[in-house]
Amino acid sequence: MKKICIVLDSNVYISAFLFGGHPRTILEKIISAQIGGAISAPILDEVREVLQRPKFGLTDATVMALISELQELCTVIMPTKTVRAIADDPDDNRILECALAADADVIVSGDAHLLDLGQWRGIAIQSPAAFVAELSRS
Repeated sequence: MKKICIVLDSNVYISAFLFGGHPRTILEKIISAQIGGAISAPILDEVREVLQRPKFGLTDATVMALISELQELCTVIMPTKTVRAIADDPDDNRILECALAADADVIVSGDAHLLDLGQWRGIAIQSPAAFVAELSRS
């Protein structure tokens, strides 16, 4: 059976690192190789930029270690197609580009622009809670 491939939005990685909950559960499934994760340079850049904000109190070394870990855990994808599916927040299109290039099964995001799509080109788009609930049923 093919391992499920997911793309996590940067907000899910950030929540997993800083707050736990369903995002951390999903990241732990990637760490344990129960599911496959795909990530792109724009997603890595956004995670790094957010984690470096002073309000989180992380050192540059800690942030770089987390980014390095993501690069080792996930398949780093180089999207070749530009997507313009979300006009209200064009940065969200980077998630779709990564999912398309990775042939992902699911996008997991807390972002309303993505969640409102429900699915895109056959790729399900779910909140962390909905994805964890689906995993527990299978």
